[in-house]
Amino acid sequence: MLEIQQGNFGNNCAGHSRRTAIKAGFLGVLGLSTADLLRLRAEGAAKRNGKSVILIWLDGGPSHMETYDPKPAAPKEYRGPWLDMATNVPGIRFSEMLPLQAKHADKMCVLRSVHHDTGDHFAAAHWMLTGRHGSTSANKAQKYPSIGSCIARARGANAKGMPAYVGLPAAESVYLYPGYQGAAYLGAAYNPFQLNMKQKYLGATSKTKIQTPPVLANLAGDIGRVGNRVGLRESLDQINRNIDRTGSFESLDRYQQQAVDMVTGGKARAAFDMEKESAKTRDLYGRGPWGHYTLMARRLVESGVSFVTVDMPHWDTHSKIKIGLEARLPFLDRAVAGLLEDLKQRGMLDDTLVVVMGEFGRTPKLNSGQPGIPIPGRDHWGQAMSVILAGGGLKTGQVIGATNAKAEHPVARALKPDDVLATIYEVMGIDPETTFKDFAGRPVALVDQGKAIKEIL
Repeated sequence: MLEIQQGNFGNNCAGHSRRTAIKAGFLGVLGLSTADLLRLRAEGAAKRNGKSVILIWLDGGPSHMETYDPKPAAPKEYRGPWLDMATNVPGIRFSEMLPLQAKHADKMCVLRSVHHDTGDHFAAAHWMLTGRHGSTSANKAQKYPSIGSCIARARGANAKGMPAYVGLPAAESVYLYPGYQGAAYLGAAYNPFQLNMKQKYLGATSKTKIQTPPVLANLAGDIGRVGNRVGLRESLDQINRNIDRTGSFESLDRYQQQAVDMVTGGKARAAFDMEKESAKTRDLYGRGPWGHYTLMARRLVESGVSFVTVDMPHWDTHSKIKIGLEARLPFLDRAVAGLLEDLKQRGMLDDTLVVVMGEFGRTPKLNSGQPGIPIPGRDHWGQAMSVILAGGGLKTGQVIGATNAKAEHPVARALKPDDVLATIYEVMGIDPETTFKDFAGRPVALVDQGKAIKEIL
């Protein structure tokens, strides 16, 4: 339902006056503060280079030793249940559980030395997603905006009629929605559009039938009412136009109409409609929820979304690590490999940065399981983790950093979360030193001390 009101509504979070407001049930969650974002672009504050980001968020913290930093020569109590395997880049080896991604290592930068040294889920997730230490399990409130929200604020969408930032099926961190993937002091307008909060946190093997996104039905049902109300507003505003000859109303109306186009234009509806994809393409990504939403992420960036999070949860394997990862790694492997292959075939790889990460790694030494589940697993480990950056025009096919023989800590090119985020901002054409004002009105830079990883740019 869309509601248009006249009157003085004060200033938005960017300090711009908003004399007229368009309010729609889903405009806010589409990453818009009505026409404010469009004004920012017109004023040159939201430059675009056409690139986009797909974040594969592995909530819970995946084991680096069972994925991108295997240590087959480590003692048995460290190396885990699987060996390693060669990739298509000489010298780069992955876990043997990632055979499909191994064929795409030439498209990847493997960061093996990322660390923040905390085992607190909440502190770690906040650090990885915002670039700053802030929230903890004792104080979970988000302190700084996520990289997705900052990109939405600085850049907006890449195409008219599309949201800037989307969560599939819903962006989260450690069971919090949107959690540390939210906008904090940037304002709710820069939170991710949560596609389906009624079907969220879907595991790799979930048999839940994926519903048609509610937004499709909402958009289709509201188009007629939107059109009628916009027409009524235009008729009423003609009186004001006759009074105000400064041109300010005409300018404001232009931005508002662009916001309404996101409702009525149909581009967003088409991007979310997975029925347009062939069976062959769906099979490439995998038929489960992780493959489904990774494919949808490609559709969204292809249509102009700047930042998409694909939620792939349940990596907190304190026990039964072999059983647990056998139920997850093949689905992650197929989804990521399918995405990279599809992006390459479509000529989109250089303009799409794929990021694969969780909040931390897992303890290099296997434990003896949990109380009541005495089957080995791995616990929280912030001292070392692996992050994948693929595509995006990077110098790929290389490994940055290294851990010691037992994958306990970095021994070369140690990186922090803010270094990773600074690199992503650079890829997106955003200066990492860009500042936004916090709740107290103080300018806060996108990253504090992090530096972009120059050898991959």
